[in-house]
Amino acid sequence: QVQLVESGGGLVQAGGSLRLSCAASGSLFRGYIMGWYRQPPGGQRDLIAQLTPGGNPIYGDSMKARFAISRDLPKKEIYLDIDHLTPGDTAVYYCHVYQQGIDFWGPGTQVTVSS
Repeated sequence: QVQLVESGGGLVQAGGSLRLSCAASGSLFRGYIMGWYRQPPGGQRDLIAQLTPGGNPIYGDSMKARFAISRDLPKKEIYLDIDHLTPGDTAVYYCHVYQQGIDFWGPGTQVTVSS
């Protein structure tokens, strides 16, 4: 089992920046993929970015410009830096791990961007 806890969300003004963090605990084995998704109000959950086992980032469509994913392997943490926030970034942001055919999700952290 893998447990994920996100942090760093909140209310932010448009134009600002934010760093989200995700801490993983439990059994992580070689070859897992870890990343970030988001789900806006009334919308679907979409990929923002994920890291391959080798640490290479893969970004979702139109996400590369303002989003940066990184990780701290010894801490089992990943981060998501978001620049130039807009009200369109308002969503619940979820941490995700894919391992041995199983998806694990965190409870999510709410990000609300005010205009």
